[in-house]
Amino acid sequence: MNIIETSHMSYDYIKYDEEGNAAGRTRAIRDVSLSVKPGQFIAILGHNGSGKSTLAKHINALLVPTEGTVVVDGKNTSDAANVWDVRQCAGMVFQNPDNQIIGQVVEEDVGFGPENMGVPTEEIWQRVEESLKAVGMYAYRKYSPNKLSGGQKQRVSIAGVLAMHPKCIVLDEPTAMLDPNGRKDVIRAARALNQVEGITILLITHYMEEVIYADTVLVMDGGEVVMQGTPREIFSQVERLKELRLDVPQVTLLAYELKKSGLPLPDGILTADELAAELKKVGPAR
Repeated sequence: MNIIETSHMSYDYIKYDEEGNAAGRTRAIRDVSLSVKPGQFIAILGHNGSGKSTLAKHINALLVPTEGTVVVDGKNTSDAANVWDVRQCAGMVFQNPDNQIIGQVVEEDVGFGPENMGVPTEEIWQRVEESLKAVGMYAYRKYSPNKLSGGQKQRVSIAGVLAMHPKCIVLDEPTAMLDPNGRKDVIRAARALNQVEGITILLITHYMEEVIYADTVLVMDGGEVVMQGTPREIFSQVERLKELRLDVPQVTLLAYELKKSGLPLPDGILTADELAAELKKVGPAR
């Protein structure tokens, strides 16, 4: 069974006038159908306003579709009776970690979610320890979040979601406010959760380098999924991505330009090691 399934899902943002009457609609998502299997790492790309964050909020039932259906772990998100179960299955991590961290001490913050769920105290502390270790933040368990860097705070946010034992974590542009080192830390933690813990990951981002290890990449534009494939398949289409106002990883772009200049390189090179290996095959310049 798919852990996430959307069928012909559309969503309208409704504008209201000063008297509270509907004054207009803006369609943010258009007829999106997708399936996510347990344990997959899915990356969703798109420029600002493409609909990717709106899609993310449907997975956690923060929004429900105007048309079509969203089913998470067998539960239809439009049924209010399912909201609790859906949110236990799919945890959300947002752009700004300060909006999610509420505890005065790291370990207290991570334990907040399980405590609200009624988890016994002994098990809460066990989950806190496991979650902080999983994201590499156990050594900081007694710290005040105010003393942490942006990347460290975001990893604490992920630990707080992880402590609730979700089957899926939706990361909605979790590195948008971080420096390059912070971004690497967060993506490394997400990959570890996927590969070691088997947690399904949906990563919404506009940083191309963050998606090269995903199983599948979805590209959104105008509220629709306009491209879908492996990272290599997606980044082999440099001109198409440019049309969609998206970049490609720097090494991919370099390989693309070298190929245009005449070097016999394959499409969709994703890492510096791959490029170096291919250049070695080409041999020294003549």
